Amino acid sequence: MAVVQNLARVPLAVLQDARRSADALAAVCSFDALPRTDYADLNWWPVLLERAWRLLGHDLPADRAFRGDDTEVNPDFRGHRDTVFDHPVVSLEPDAVARVAGELAAITPAAVRALVPAERSAAVALLGTLAAEFDLDFDLAGELAEQHRVTRDFYAGAAERGLAVVLWWD
Repeated sequence: MAVVQNLARVPLAVLQDARRSADALAAVCSFDALPRTDYADLNWWPVLLERAWRLLGHDLPADRAFRGDDTEVNPDFRGHRDTVFDHPVVSLEPDAVARVAGELAAITPAAVRALVPAERSAAVALLGTLAAEFDLDFDLAGELAEQHRVTRDFYAGAAERGLAVVLWWD
C-alpha cells in the first residue's frame, strides 16, 4: 500500500502546540515528540479493521478511530518541509477518545477472528480486495484480531490517561 496509518497519544498541551505550530505538529508526526509507546504504526490494517467492525455492528470506531473528527490539526502543516503527503492530520479530543475506547472494548479479538472465513476467496469477498494481497499461508483472521487488540489497547491507554489522539497517513 502507498499509505500507512499512524496514531499518537498526546497530552492536550501537545495538541494545542501542534495546532499553533507546523513544526510542533511535524515533531509529533515524525515520532519525535513523544515516547515510542505513545505511537502506533498500523500500516494499512485500518481498512480491514473498519470493515470488520462494521460487519460486527460497531459503526462508531469505524467512523472515528482512524479518521478523527475531520478537523485538520494545523492546515499550515500541508506546506511543511516534513510533510510526506498532502493528507490532513486530524485528531480526537479526550472525550471522543474515551467513546471510541469504550466501543472498541466491546469488540473482542475473538469476535474479529471468528468473523474472518478461513477460505481465502470468502475472506476477500467479506473484507474486500485488500485482503487478497496476502499470501495464501498468511493467517489473516489471527493477524486482524491482533491488529484489533493493538488498536483497542492503544485507545484504552489514551482514555485512561485523558489523552487526545492525533491521526495521520504517510
